[in-house]
Amino acid sequence: MDSTIRSNLDNLCVDDRQAQGQAFLFILEQTEKPVDWAYEVWDVLVENLRHKDNHCRAIAAQILCNLAKSDPNNRILGDFEALIAVTKDKRFVTARHSLQAIWKVGAAGEQQQTLLVDALADRFKACISEKNTTLIRYDIIQGFRNLYDAVKDD
Repeated sequence: MDSTIRSNLDNLCVDDRQAQGQAFLFILEQTEKPVDWAYEVWDVLVENLRHKDNHCRAIAAQILCNLAKSDPNNRILGDFEALIAVTKDKRFVTARHSLQAIWKVGAAGEQQQTLLVDALADRFKACISEKNTTLIRYDIIQGFRNLYDAVKDD
């Protein structure tokens, strides 16, 4: 991993929201394609799914979703429960950002796709009693559409 990537990763959970936002956008762009440094940051990102700052939780979830394509050891399967938990975050904006990105996990492989589809089907049913049911269901349906467009699998 080069120093620019390391520096931006270090800025993902800083108090300076501008620096955090710039770092987040940079890392999102870098992780659009598979990267060889995913496991160097994996454990920290999984820990950050439970961070006290909701911005850090949302950022960690979205980056982990992007890194699923860089996960030849399928670690995402073991960390999926922690990731799906962020889609139920007490801060709705955090939950929504993670829900909008989680479809990328399903595009990483058949096991990931099965796990994701089952989890989102359960989430779709379970959200009936939540405040933002319509938005949650919209994001789930859109995520399925994004997944279909990415893998072209019926």
